[in-house]
Amino acid sequence: MSAKHDNLLEEIQNRLENLNKSERKVAEAILRDPSAATRYSIAALARTADVSEPTVNRFCRGFSASGFPDFKIRLAQSIATGTPYVGQNIKPDDSVEEFADKVMLTTMANLDKARQALNPKDLATAIDYLIQAKQINFFGMGGSAPVALDAQHKFFRFNIPVMHYDDALMQRMVAAGSSTGDVIVIISYTGRTKEMIEIAQDALANDATVIGITTPGSPLAEVCTVVLGVTAAEDTEVYMPMSSRIIHLAVIDILATGVTLKRGEGFRNHLKKIKDSLKATRLPPASS
Repeated sequence: MSAKHDNLLEEIQNRLENLNKSERKVAEAILRDPSAATRYSIAALARTADVSEPTVNRFCRGFSASGFPDFKIRLAQSIATGTPYVGQNIKPDDSVEEFADKVMLTTMANLDKARQALNPKDLATAIDYLIQAKQINFFGMGGSAPVALDAQHKFFRFNIPVMHYDDALMQRMVAAGSSTGDVIVIISYTGRTKEMIEIAQDALANDATVIGITTPGSPLAEVCTVVLGVTAAEDTEVYMPMSSRIIHLAVIDILATGVTLKRGEGFRNHLKKIKDSLKATRLPPASS
């Protein structure tokens, strides 16, 4: 099998001449309309290419995919041309069905890529810091601000003082007033926002712990206590943030789940009590 390639469409094009007759028909069907191929079932692609379903499966495995669903995820990842400031694989003449499908498929593909990239040891370290924290502050700006707010909603249940801040001046003051035992979680897709880097450095200088949810190897990542490195195939300087925000929300869910499990059964009873307090505020579910 070939090694995984960053751009599946490019790899298919480069290997086209070396494929056997049946597999080349599959490749040509995909290259004619890659976006449509991401929506096909295996049977539909087989019909379009005029080959058997086992041939499609064999073709997918030849490109290091575990099967057709995995192949479609990688195909969605490789579609990277489109309308600036909207989404990378969206075209001006796309129908509602087409661009809705593209947004969903691209998000799924990038979530899977982030899943593979997350380091379990770094996650465990971050969870330990959060459990031991005397206070937790979540910082986010721009598209990351709603993620910081969501994190506060998740973590307020844990009997630890928690706040979120989306204003750089407030973040600076909180970092300046932090000390040992405080944990600051900084959420930034690019990891290149000057204020965030300076704020992280201020917090570290005051012996606070800084957890970065950001791009690995970024300037912000270099100054954090622990980094949860996540990437998404989107350029937020040109395109509107889409799947990167969803990935960051998923990482917050992972951290909240880790804290819950580490606290043990007794703590889960505490969470149940909070959840049960909402029952009186809701109408009963509709009967079927």
